[in-house]
Order: sequence, then C-alpha cells, then structure tokens
Amino acid sequence: MEALSLNDEEFKLISRLVYDKFGIKLGEQKRALIIGRLQKVLHTGGFLSFKDYYNHVVSEPSGKALLTLVDKISTNHTFFFRENEHFDFLSGNILPRILEGTPGKRKPAVRIWCAGCSSGEEPYSVAMVISEFFKNHVDDVDIGILATDISISALEKAVAGIYPLERMELVPIYYRNKYFEPLKDGKWGVKQNIKKMVLFRRLNLIRQNFPFKGLFQLIFCRNVMIYFDRDTQRDLINRFHRYTAPDGYLFIGHSETLDRSSGLYKYIRPSIYQKI
Repeated sequence: MEALSLNDEEFKLISRLVYDKFGIKLGEQKRALIIGRLQKVLHTGGFLSFKDYYNHVVSEPSGKALLTLVDKISTNHTFFFRENEHFDFLSGNILPRILEGTPGKRKPAVRIWCAGCSSGEEPYSVAMVISEFFKNHVDDVDIGILATDISISALEKAVAGIYPLERMELVPIYYRNKYFEPLKDGKWGVKQNIKKMVLFRRLNLIRQNFPFKGLFQLIFCRNVMIYFDRDTQRDLINRFHRYTAPDGYLFIGHSETLDRSSGLYKYIRPSIYQKI
C-alpha cells in the first residue's frame, strides 16, 4: 500500500477544517501526524488524494466523515493517576471541604467534570479516589462525575473500562486489587461500582454553551488546551468559569498556563486554580 502525499494546499484545507470545527491547531509540525493517521482512512475509502478526501468530508451530509477525521487526528494519550498531586489535592482538600460544608442531614453532593477524558483513565481515577475517601459511606453520597471527549473511539474504550496490563503499571496494587478485576489475556476491567459513578458523553469543547444545568466543584481539563491557540484557550476558560461552582477548582496540565490577569481564577499551586 503506497502512502499518499500531502501537498501544501491539502494541508491548509485539512488543518483549517479541524481548527474551525474543533479548535485544534495543527501547525506544520503536525503534517507527518496527519499523513500517518489518515492513510488507512484514505485507502479504505478509495480516495486518490487528500483533496478528494477533504471534499468528501465537507460534503458528506451525516457528519460521520468529519467525526472520523477528528477521531484520527486527536491525540488520546493518558494513564491512571496522571499528575498524581491533583488526586492528592482532591482527597486532601476538596472532598473534606465538600463534606464540611454539607449540613448534617443532607446528602453530600460531589460534582466533577473531566473535560477531554480520552479513554477513561482520568475519571476512573477520580471515582476511585472518591470511593476511597468516603469508604463504606460512598452510597450515602450524591456523586456525579461527567467525562467528555471529542473522540468516539476513545469514549467507547472508556465505557468498556478494559485496559491492557501495561496501562495498569501506575495503578497502586491496593487500588488494582480493590477496584479492578483480572480478565483473560492479561487485561483488567474496572469494577461495576466504579463504572457506575461516571457518565461518559461526547462533547466539542469549542461550542459556545455546554448542555449542563448545574455547576461543578472541580473541572479537570488537563493537557487539552495545548492543542488550542490563545484565543480558543481564553474563550474556553471563560466558559469553564461559568460552569464552576463558587470557590470551585480548575485543574490544568503541568505544561499549560492560565492567564491570571483575567480575574477568573486565582493561583493555588502549579496547575491548580480556584474560581474567584
């Protein structure tokens, strides 16, 4: 199977389409990624060039071709308990505050959004931390963990909750034995009591309004904004602020920064911010 080349015009068309529809900035350094990720799609579809494929994507009425495009282009790299200090802050600072701020007879409510959840490792890590914090009383807590992503294939993996052994290496043995079950072929599956704590949905983060009725005490958006330009990042932070509960938190990736002059969030510690 001979690889199809991507000329400058085709690169500009595809990168512009991905930016306009999904806010993802594909610079020149991503040219090889586009070629590699889309080769099989082009050959399977019988397209003779990237221009033919682009014309198909923009004219295909159902939108499935566009979803396939972003599915292939978006990077889904994650692992359990990534940037572990965030989970320490969740269990050591955020959850105790939620518990303390709940009147005696009322059920504590935990609302967390994992934006850009990829294949599910992040929200499942959150669910395990919450379960461990409340221990035998977890059923007495109103827990809502929303996990969203643009990639359909990533969400399918997340919903399945099945991971190969190499993805389990950073999961502490205690957590592995308590919240996972061994499957055939050396794979591990997330137990049902953890899976039921997470609601997975597809969501494009650059839409102007999110379909949420309530607010979140914590929003995870880690290693997502690195794919957006400055204007898209600013607009997204503004939308996150609207859906963050008073004194709620925003966690970003360690390689990302937040404009502190915006007056929306205050710096707490590296990659951890609190709503002003």
